[in-house]
Amino acid sequence: MRTTVERRDVGPRDVLIEIRYAGICHSDIHTVRGEWGPIAYPQTVGHEIVGAVTEVGAEVTRHAVGDRVGVGCMVNSCRDCANCQAGQEQYCLAGNTGTYTAVDRDGTITQGGYSTHIVVDQDFVLRVPESIPYEQAAPLLCAGITTYSPLSHWKAGPGTNVAVVGLGGLGHMAVKIAAAMGAEVTVLSQTLGKKEDGLAFGAKHYYATGDPATFEKLANTFDLIINTVSAPVDMGAYLSLLRLDGTLVAVGAPPEALPVQVFSLFGNRRSFAGSSIGGIAETQEMLDFCAEHGIASEVEVIDGDAVNEAYERVLKSDVRFRFVIDIDSIR
Repeated sequence: MRTTVERRDVGPRDVLIEIRYAGICHSDIHTVRGEWGPIAYPQTVGHEIVGAVTEVGAEVTRHAVGDRVGVGCMVNSCRDCANCQAGQEQYCLAGNTGTYTAVDRDGTITQGGYSTHIVVDQDFVLRVPESIPYEQAAPLLCAGITTYSPLSHWKAGPGTNVAVVGLGGLGHMAVKIAAAMGAEVTVLSQTLGKKEDGLAFGAKHYYATGDPATFEKLANTFDLIINTVSAPVDMGAYLSLLRLDGTLVAVGAPPEALPVQVFSLFGNRRSFAGSSIGGIAETQEMLDFCAEHGIASEVEVIDGDAVNEAYERVLKSDVRFRFVIDIDSIR
C-alpha cells in the first residue's frame, strides 16, 4: 500500500539522501508479517539503501552533496557504552536504533528504505565505492556485512575450511567474500540446483544436504560454518561437521527456536555462535574490500508494485539472488 513517509528536517549533523535502490531482505518479510513481534503500522521497511546525498547539515564533514552513499540496518546508537566506544555500534548496550521499527531520537518510529528519501545522522552513512553499481551495492549494506563480519571475526582465510549453509541472498555473499579472503569454501545446500552458481562465486566444493551421505563424508571437516538460512536445521548434524575448535555461526534468523544438544558441542570442543551486522567502521571496510576484489551482489531489479510478489518468491527461494527495488518506480 502506498503511503507518505514523514522525515525529520535536516539537522546540523544530518544527511538527506535521495534513495535510488533498496534491497529486499528476509528480515523485511519477518517484520511486516509480525513474525518477530508486534510493530506499529504503517511501517515502511528496507535496510539495504543506496542513493545520492542531496543536502547536508551545517556541521557535516563526512559527506557532501552528490556523494554516492548507503545506509544499512541501523541509523543511530547511544555512542557512550563500551560496545559503541569499541566501534561495535551494532551491539550497543542500550540497543542500536534500527533503520525501521525503532524509536528514533525525536521519538518517532523509524521508517526504512522503500521510500524516496531518508534523513540519517552522518556517522551512520557509508561511502559507496564508484566501482560498485548502485543496484548491486544495496544488498551489501545487510547481506554483505552480515556475512563479512563473522568471516572476519573468526579469521577466514588461507588454510581455513569454510562451509556456507544455503546459497541465497546471504549465502552467495558469504561464498564470494570467504573465497576472496582466501578460504577453501564449500556450499551446503538442500539440492545441487545452484551448484554452477556456487562454483562460479568461488566455492571449491558443493554438496546436497538432502543426501545423508553428505554428513558422513564431511564429518570433522570445517573450521567455520556460516548458517545463512532462516529456517530450522538439524543442529546436531551440522555441528558434527566441525573439526577441533570449529565454530558454527548463525546469521540467518528463523522465528522458531533452534534446539541444541550440549553433547553436540563436547566433541572437538565445538562452538555455536551468533553474529549480527558489523559496526560502521567494519561496514565501510567491507564495502572497500568488495570494491577491491570486484565483489557485488547478484540482483534482480523490480518495480515497487512487485514487492508482494517478490516476498512470495523469496519464501520459495525463487530469486537469484537478491531482489532490489528501483525507487524511481515509486516516485
